[in-house]
Amino acid sequence: MSNIPSDLRYAKSHEWLKPAGDGTATVGISDYAQNSLGDITYVQLPKVGTTLKAGETFGVVESVKAASDLYAPVAGTVVAVNDALNSAPETLNQSPYDTGWILKLKLANPADANELLSPANYEKLLG
Repeated sequence: MSNIPSDLRYAKSHEWLKPAGDGTATVGISDYAQNSLGDITYVQLPKVGTTLKAGETFGVVESVKAASDLYAPVAGTVVAVNDALNSAPETLNQSPYDTGWILKLKLANPADANELLSPANYEKLLG
């Protein structure tokens, strides 16, 4: 059973979004995603200032098993990236919802978060 925090919204591509209430949100990958990938060895991060459309690829996560694209769960502008992942990509395995966050977005439309999956619906998606 994957860990699915109740305060997050989820994309079908296994990214999570945590709105901050100030028009920004933190984005990462779910426990299910990091578990499926196995030991993560590299994370390609976007540049701060990059504008993303919902569903657009913003980076790559590589593991011993596979490489997987990362997709923006909603539209917005990258205002911060987790540079610690450059030297410690395994943080995504160890703490996908806390220290393993990937980026922070200034949301194009904060209401977009409501279109993502609720924790209950994400759990159903995982089966």
